[in-house]
Amino acid sequence: MNPLGLFRKEKDEFFARDPDSPLGPADRSGFQGLRYFPENPALRLEIQVKEIPGEEVIEIPTSSGGTQRYRRLGRFSFDVESRPVELTIYENETGYFLPFVDSLAGQETYPAGRYIEPEPLGGGRFVVDFNLAYNPYCAYSDHWSCPLTPFENRLNVPIRAGEKIFHQ
Repeated sequence: MNPLGLFRKEKDEFFARDPDSPLGPADRSGFQGLRYFPENPALRLEIQVKEIPGEEVIEIPTSSGGTQRYRRLGRFSFDVESRPVELTIYENETGYFLPFVDSLAGQETYPAGRYIEPEPLGGGRFVVDFNLAYNPYCAYSDHWSCPLTPFENRLNVPIRAGEKIFHQ
């Protein structure tokens, strides 16, 4: 099994069996695994971030009505299906954060967006692997509070990689 397949298998086992799973006991009993897009090597990117000058901190609303503070670290550009797009990477005390919504939201992907934790390479470079895009825990239960995707990270292209919308 390739590394992505193993990662997905372990995640499904966590969701099905672990008491810290975002699924409640009733949902875990019938859980058959998350749904994923096939691995898409074209959406595993090494990118250069165009740093946003200063220390601009924004408050991102959460699904429970609160807010979380993030610094707008920088933006990067890439192509999806021959169309140029841009996303912003954010940063807080827990690390780097890339929330995004794609054009499949509400149909094939979670309507409020998916998340990625970009992997820093140094010198403003990151690995952004959309195959690791995941649904926030609030997609599985109202007991979780999740940051909502800022408008600047809403794409008009499909990102056919990572987790699909959850249907129990």
